[in-house]
Amino acid sequence: MKRHIPLVLAALVLAGCEVVPPTPTERIEVIERGETQRDAPREVRQERREATPPRAAREVAFPEDEYARLDKQGSAVVSGRLTLSGQPIPDAGVSVAPVTSYSAEAAEKALAGIAVEPADPRAREYTHTTRTDGNGYFRLAGLPAGEFYVSGAGPDPRSGKPRVVIRQISLGNGQQREVSLSR
Repeated sequence: MKRHIPLVLAALVLAGCEVVPPTPTERIEVIERGETQRDAPREVRQERREATPPRAAREVAFPEDEYARLDKQGSAVVSGRLTLSGQPIPDAGVSVAPVTSYSAEAAEKALAGIAVEPADPRAREYTHTTRTDGNGYFRLAGLPAGEFYVSGAGPDPRSGKPRVVIRQISLGNGQQREVSLSR
């Protein structure tokens, strides 16, 4: 059985920051266990591709030198809860990505409801992602010290419209940080 859920997922919002999969106007098709994208009929796969709106071009090129100075792993932990309109958002994408010129552009556009082209794969190597549990809680460990965007996204329970929440935080080595992602 298939069902459609409008959803902006956050994990890739901040990978350099692309939204974890789609844009605010896209619909994700939830496929029951056992069925994969490749299992879907050819017409359905084509329909999904045609329904995907175009993404904005990136204006900031991937800054290799900026990322080369960053650590990919560490000992910090970020945990928290994603809530929209006062309600927890289960099974939503959450990401923690370093603040860079590249991720800042994408975060700014994501907050404006604009999806950008997929992030450079090198940026995704620095982004940590997870999903919220049934009560909207999340936890990400093994993070390096530095400045980060913490992002979560899901459908607003009141309006049904996709929403993204982004917080900027600082992390020290071994620090445990609680972050409330609410809107």
